[in-house]
Amino acid sequence: MLNFNGTLVSKDTNFLLSENRGFKYGDALFETIRVVNNKIYFWEDHYLRLMASMRILRMQIPMSFTMEYLEEQLLDTIAVNSLQNNAVRVRLTVYRNEGGLYCPETNEVSFVIEVKPLDVNFFTLNNDEYEVELFKDFYVNADMLSTLKTNNKIINVVGSIFAKENKYANCLLLNQQKMVVEALNGNLFLVVGKTIKTPPKSDGCLNGILRKKLIEIISKLEEYTLEETSISPFELQKADELFITNAIVGIQPITKYRKKEYTSVVASDLIGKLNAAARLG
Repeated sequence: MLNFNGTLVSKDTNFLLSENRGFKYGDALFETIRVVNNKIYFWEDHYLRLMASMRILRMQIPMSFTMEYLEEQLLDTIAVNSLQNNAVRVRLTVYRNEGGLYCPETNEVSFVIEVKPLDVNFFTLNNDEYEVELFKDFYVNADMLSTLKTNNKIINVVGSIFAKENKYANCLLLNQQKMVVEALNGNLFLVVGKTIKTPPKSDGCLNGILRKKLIEIISKLEEYTLEETSISPFELQKADELFITNAIVGIQPITKYRKKEYTSVVASDLIGKLNAAARLG
């Protein structure tokens, strides 16, 4: 079962029209959210990011779209799928309603909520082999639109195919200035000694929820120095660690890039602090 505009319907219900703007133009936003035992991880951050993104895209925010209302819709969808006592991956998609060509006839929106069970309740560190490579066929634009979680993810799709064809676990994306921006499915952090770097949003990286949370956590730790700064591809092989973050996996260490192999000491230190923040937030 899924949730369409507050109505719980079967997954095989045909409720999306051929004129759907998310399908035709990518005129849609989405949030991918981890929920464990009916606790929504970092819900306020997800909600505020969605509202800010809707304003940037000039979508009309319904009066009903309060944090409490959408939380209720998420939990109702989890309940109807009997996943209240599970770890769950939730996708909340908001799209502009049908009508118009590039210029829409309305700025009103609809939403869809989908849920899938996850294997583990808390963020765990996977230290299996995880090799990455640069994806250089296409580039991320260094602008505000690139920071939004929209349905325009064709570079991530093509990059994922490239990774699969070449037996990489993931790829790192570049912007037009040839700076490393992020991974295909999350934000990137680089560790040199006790300095932790991550690309700034001005370089075009996704405004990730886990990125935000880790920045908050690291900034309070005396043993580390955090820098939001552009990262050159040449820095990758000089790093001690590289890891990727997203709202479902948490922290994913990179074990190899080209001839360089990496440790995961800092990632191991941060994963427990991230779980503690998730339980509190």
